[in-house]
Amino acid sequence: MADIKFEIHRELGVLNVNSRGWKKEVNIVSWNGRKPKIDIREWDENHERMGKGITLSREEALELKNILDEFDFDELED
Repeated sequence: MADIKFEIHRELGVLNVNSRGWKKEVNIVSWNGRKPKIDIREWDENHERMGKGITLSREEALELKNILDEFDFDELED
């Protein structure tokens, strides 16, 4: 398997911490030297290991923001 190179440019926030101490984070990340994108995934405490996640371009992030702005969160149950 090829080495995956990444650089976290900015940590935006933590969404959750699981029982193993891994944090689901929103960050600005550059993968393999590419243009930085918004990235949502779980990380270990040292940002050495990560889980599967999703990356969003600027346009995708803006569209997600628009969708969530229109969403009625009372439809979700805790």
